[in-house]
Amino acid sequence: MRTQNAPENTTPRSWAGRLATRTALVLGVAVATAATVVAPAQAAGYERGPDPTESSVEALRGSFDTDTENVSSFVSGFGGGTIYYPTDTSQGTFGGVVVAPGYTASSSTMSWLGHRLASQGFVIFTIDTNTRYDQPDSRGRQIEAALDYLVEDSDVTDTVDPDRLAVMGHSMGGGGTLAAADDRPELKAAIPLTPWHTQKSWRNVQVPTMIIGAENDSIASTRSHSIPFYESLNSSVDKAYVELAGASHFAPNSNNTPIARNSIAWLKVFVDEDERYEQFLCPAPSTGWFSDYSDYRDTCPYGS
Repeated sequence: MRTQNAPENTTPRSWAGRLATRTALVLGVAVATAATVVAPAQAAGYERGPDPTESSVEALRGSFDTDTENVSSFVSGFGGGTIYYPTDTSQGTFGGVVVAPGYTASSSTMSWLGHRLASQGFVIFTIDTNTRYDQPDSRGRQIEAALDYLVEDSDVTDTVDPDRLAVMGHSMGGGGTLAAADDRPELKAAIPLTPWHTQKSWRNVQVPTMIIGAENDSIASTRSHSIPFYESLNSSVDKAYVELAGASHFAPNSNNTPIARNSIAWLKVFVDEDERYEQFLCPAPSTGWFSDYSDYRDTCPYGS
């Protein structure tokens, strides 16, 4: 078993906290200048749903009812798929997440993430690739095409926020996730799942990235894939490495609570800027015996 690494950054500042501080300074200047009473600043971020608990982030369903929209394989740039989305838009739009499958796999292998993440307040798009044999960089381009389709041409364009997008993917889809993040620094989050790619250095990625590896992965071993990917990310990037204890390369292909829990927290913090979910990332969980994790590394606290 590997042991937990010490945090790489120790400055306790949250995303929402920094924004609130800047807002307070601006308001203070306005008060001093105009001698007027200014209302307190509202909480930062795009909070969706009730206050979270351990039970809520690990639940099979969140607080939002969801529905699906099938996307034809005749679309341009990728192989179609399924969009899962919250039906209640009274709280506003939702962040969008494209999820790509691994080598030889279809979107059905990632379908368990659909309702589980969408019910937490996201629009989730599980896609098929043009062929099941597409390599990681091709999958990255297809993820990007799916993002464009989601916000420009899909039936849920009024539900998804085009400025709050993220990417996920398994195996070669995880390698494609890194490639898409490298190409689109405006993305809010990336979550490669037991990723595979021949390229080992991702120092130019500027997107907050959580890499989820598997301790017993014999296809994309953590020593040659997940860990080098994580270590290569620039130190200025918010990042985390989660290693699932006793898990295989195919752990992301079925309902997996540690994957869902960490993914929800990462997406909430960086796509929704929702500081209520920082408690599920910082401090880092324990590793070793009787833990879901054999290794965990991060830059917690984030956003400093």
